Amino acid sequence: MTTRHRSVCVIGAGPRGLSVLERLCANFRSQPEPSPVHVHVVDPYPPGPGKVWRTDQSPHLLMNTVAGQISVFTDASVDLSGPLEPGPSLHEWAVALGAGEFGDGHPAEALAEARRLGPDTYPTRAFYGRYLRWAYQRVTSGAPAGLTFTTHPHLAVALDDDPDAEDQTLQRVTLADHTVLGGLDAVILCQGHLPARADAAERDFTARARQAGLLHIAPANPADVDLDVLPPGTTVLLRGLGLNFFDYLAQLTAGRDGTFSRVGGRLVYHPSGREPQIHAASRRGIPYQARGENEKGPHGRHEPLLLSAERIARLRRTHESTGLDFRDQLWPLISREVETVYYRTLLTSRGYTAEAQQFQDDYLAAGPHQRHTDAVIAAYGIGEKDRWDWDLIARPYRDREFTGPGDFTGWLLDHLREDVAEAHCGNVSGPLKAALDVLRDLRNEIRLAVDHGGLHGDSYRTDLDRWYTPLNAYLSIGPPARRVEEMIALIEAGVLHVVGPQVHVEVDTGTGTGRAGYTVSSPLVPGSELRVDALVEARLPDITLSRTGDPLLRHLLATGQCTAYRIRTRRADAYDSDGLAVTARPFRLIDAAGRPHPRRFAFGVPTESVHWVTAAGIRPGVNSVTLTDSDAIARAALICTTTAAATVPGAGPEQSTATTGTNPPGGQSPTPRQGLTPAH
Repeated sequence: MTTRHRSVCVIGAGPRGLSVLERLCANFRSQPEPSPVHVHVVDPYPPGPGKVWRTDQSPHLLMNTVAGQISVFTDASVDLSGPLEPGPSLHEWAVALGAGEFGDGHPAEALAEARRLGPDTYPTRAFYGRYLRWAYQRVTSGAPAGLTFTTHPHLAVALDDDPDAEDQTLQRVTLADHTVLGGLDAVILCQGHLPARADAAERDFTARARQAGLLHIAPANPADVDLDVLPPGTTVLLRGLGLNFFDYLAQLTAGRDGTFSRVGGRLVYHPSGREPQIHAASRRGIPYQARGENEKGPHGRHEPLLLSAERIARLRRTHESTGLDFRDQLWPLISREVETVYYRTLLTSRGYTAEAQQFQDDYLAAGPHQRHTDAVIAAYGIGEKDRWDWDLIARPYRDREFTGPGDFTGWLLDHLREDVAEAHCGNVSGPLKAALDVLRDLRNEIRLAVDHGGLHGDSYRTDLDRWYTPLNAYLSIGPPARRVEEMIALIEAGVLHVVGPQVHVEVDTGTGTGRAGYTVSSPLVPGSELRVDALVEARLPDITLSRTGDPLLRHLLATGQCTAYRIRTRRADAYDSDGLAVTARPFRLIDAAGRPHPRRFAFGVPTESVHWVTAAGIRPGVNSVTLTDSDAIARAALICTTTAAATVPGAGPEQSTATTGTNPPGGQSPTPRQGLTPAH
C-alpha cells in the first residue's frame, strides 16, 4: 500500500499567512514523530510582504503604528494552545539589522532607516515589508524536519473537493497558470484586502465620467495607482479624508520632489512645481484625528474598567437568544471608559494625582445616568469648557455657520493645529489623546462582544457598521501627527484646499460650455462650488463577497461552496453582511447550505462582519487575537493531515455561524495544549 503524501495549502502569504506558517512550524515541531507534511504557499506576490507591504513601494508611504508595537511572532502574553516560539518585533529586528547582525547585502536605505528607527517611530511600509520577508525566510529555513515548503507565485482561481482522490474530502486548488494542487489535507485562506466590483451607483457614476472623457480613479491601495496620469497643474479632487487620503497627498507632493522644512518651529512646504492642484473633501469634511505620541511603550494598554471579558461573557449569555444591542448594552460601557480616562488624566495633568484616582472610583460608581455623572464632574471643579462632549468630538464644527471658503479654511487650520498640539501631549499624559486611545485598546474586548453574531443584525448594521466603526476609525486609527502638520503646510502653501463637509460631487458633461469636469460643493460652506478635471476615490475597495473581484471567492460563491454571513435580527429575519461566513474558531468555511467544511479554513479581511476590524495588525505583548487565531487554525490543519475526514472536528454536525448569533466569543474546537490528538 502506497503511503499518501500529506499536504496543506496556504492561500495568501502576507502577515496573516506568514503567522499561520510560523504556527504550522511551531506545532509540527511539538509533535512526537510526525509524518512528513508539505506546505504549498500560494501568492502572486513575494511571501511575507505580499502585495500590500511589498518592498519596492514609495518610501513616502508610512505605517500608522509605531515600530515597537508591530510583530509577527508569539510572545509570553499570547494565550496559545500550541508552543511559544518568540521572535523579534519590528523595532527589535531593526536594531539588530542596524548593528550588522544579519550580515551584508542590505540596501543602504534599509540600513539607514533601521539605524534611525526608534520604538515610537512610524516606519515606512517598505521597511515593514523587509521585516516580513526576513521573517518568512527565518520561518521556512528553520522549519522542523519533515515540514517542507513550495511557493507558487500565482493567483488561486478555484478550490474544490478533489474528485481524483481516494478520499474525496481531500482538496484541489487550481492556480491561474492552470497548475492543479491535488490531494490537499487542508486549505487555509489568508487573503487580505481584495479587489471589488463597483455597485450600481458607482457603475453609473463611472460610466457618466467616462462618457464625458473625465479621469476617475476607483478605490484602491494608493501604492498600486499610477499617479503619472495626473500631470502638474491638473485640478484633482481626493474624495475621502482617511488614511488613504494622506497616502495620496504624500505621493503627489513629497513624492514629486516637494520638500518640507522647519521655520521657527513651523513646518513649511516648498513646492517643486510638479504637483497637481489638490482639492479634498468627505462627508465629515475633516481628516482623521492624529494619533497621540506613544507613551505606552511596546506593550502598554488601557486595562478595561467596565468592558471586561468576564462582563462581556455574562452579557452574551444573558442575551443569547436575542443578541446584544450595541447602543443599549455596549456603548454606555465604552463611552464611560473613555470619559473616565479623559477626566482622570485631566485632573492628573493639573497636579491632582490622588484626587484623579478617587474621581475614577466616584465616576464609575455614579453609573450611566448623566444627572449622577454631572454631579461628580462638578464636585471635582471641572468647568463646562472642559466637559467631554461626544457630539463635539465627532463633529468639531457642530452647528457653526461658515460664511465662505476662507472662513472654513481658517477654522480648519485652527482645528488641525489644535489636533497636532493635543497629539504632542501624548497618549498617556494628554487628556484627549489618552481618552481616544482607549478606543484602540478596547478593540479586543469589543470583538469578544460583537464577533460571531454577538449583536442582533439590525444593531450590527445600524450601530456598528454605519456609526461606531467609522467613528472609531476617525478618532483612534488616524495618521501620525507629522502627517497632519504636513497637511497644514500644504494648505498654507496653496497646494491643498479642503472643500468642506457633506460634499456633493457631480459629473458635468460640458453641454453648453464645451468643457467637461466634476462639480464639487459643500452645502455647509457658501461659495464652495468648484470644478476639477480628475477624481480620486481616496479609500480602499469595499469588503464584499457578492461583488468580490477575487477569482477564488467568485468561484466558491458561484458553486455554492461559500456563503455570506447573515446575522439574525430580532424580527425573525437576518442581516446579510456580505462578509465571508466561517464557523467559530478555527474558522471553517461554510457553504451555501450552512455546512462547515472539515478541510477549509479562512480568516482575515474577507471575514469582516463575522469578526470586527480584521485589518488590525499583530501587536506584541497584548495577547494579539490574530496570533491566537492563527495558532488555532494551524493546529486544526495539522489535525487534518493525521486524521480521516469523518473524525476531524467539524466534519459532522456543527453549529455554523452562517445565519446565527449564538456562538460563544472565541469559541474553539477542543484541541488540547501541545499535543494534536483530535477530539472525538
